[in-house]
Amino acid sequence: MKELMKRISVYGDIEYNRSFADCTTLRIGGNCEIMIYPFNVAGAIAILDILHGSDLPVRVIGNGSNLLVSDANYHGVVICLNKYVNQYELDGTVLTVGAGASIIAMSYAMAKKGLSGFEFAAGIPGTIGGAIYMNAGAYKHDISEIVNSVLVYDGNGAHWLTQKQCAFGYRQSIFQAHSDWVILQAKFDLNAGDADKILALLDDRRLRRFNSQPLDFPSAGSVFRNPGDMLAWQAIEAVGLRGKRIGDAMVSEKHCNFIVNVGHAKASDFYELVQLIQREVKSKLDIDLIMEVERFNW
Repeated sequence: MKELMKRISVYGDIEYNRSFADCTTLRIGGNCEIMIYPFNVAGAIAILDILHGSDLPVRVIGNGSNLLVSDANYHGVVICLNKYVNQYELDGTVLTVGAGASIIAMSYAMAKKGLSGFEFAAGIPGTIGGAIYMNAGAYKHDISEIVNSVLVYDGNGAHWLTQKQCAFGYRQSIFQAHSDWVILQAKFDLNAGDADKILALLDDRRLRRFNSQPLDFPSAGSVFRNPGDMLAWQAIEAVGLRGKRIGDAMVSEKHCNFIVNVGHAKASDFYELVQLIQREVKSKLDIDLIMEVERFNW
C-alpha cells in the first residue's frame, strides 16, 4: 500500500480518513480511508491507471452535491476532482473544461465573456462531471443541449464520446449504466451573446432559487425526479409530508422536494425519510418517486 501511494503522490494530493461529512453538501457520511486529489486531467488518468491494477475499490466524486453517503466508513479510494481538475480553455465558442469545475462558476465565467448556454445552471451546486452524469437541468433546459463531447476513462485509457454516444435522457446518461467509467473533461458548444443580458438572467435565476429553496440548511438538492404531470414537490405536499422529520433529517418547509440536515442527521435518517415519502406517495397517489440523489457506500 505504501509503495502504491508513493507512486500516486506524484500525480495528486492524498488524505487519509477524510470525513464525507466535510466533503458533501449534505454534511453526512462516514470516513473515507483514502481520498486523492489529482493535480490535472493527465494526473487523474495516471492515478486511475495505477489503481486499475490494484484490488482497491475506487470511486470518483466532484463537489459531493448529489450524494447520500452511508454512515459506515468506506474502505477504499475516492478520487475527488473538484480541487484541481477544474481548469478551462476557450477556442472561439467551444469550451473545454475539467469535470471538477463548478457548474455555477462556469456559468458566470462564460457569461462575463459574452457566451450563452449555461444560463440554466445558475443555481445548480454541482460540478461539470456530476451534471453530465445526471444530465442536470433547470428551466426546461439541461446540460445535454450544449455538450459537444466527453472525455471518459473506461479502464482501457481515456476516450472521447460524442454527444450522441452519451445517450442522454431526462436525468439520465450512459454513464449511469457504467459505474466504472470516469468523466474527466468535456467540450461544450456555446453561442455568442450580450454579456450584460446573460449576467442579468443568471442573477435573476439565482435570486429565484434563493427565494424558493432551503439554502440555509445542508441538502443534496432535489431528492426525487419529477414523475410526470405532477411535480415531485407537489406529490409530497399532497400527501401531507411537508415538514416531516426523522431524527435531524427533515422535509423542507420551504420546498418539499428537499430533505435538509437540520442538525446532525445520519444517512439512515435521511434514507428512512426517503422510503416513507415513496410509500406514502405510492399508496395515496399511485405515483412512483425515483431518487435523483445518488447513494454511496450502501
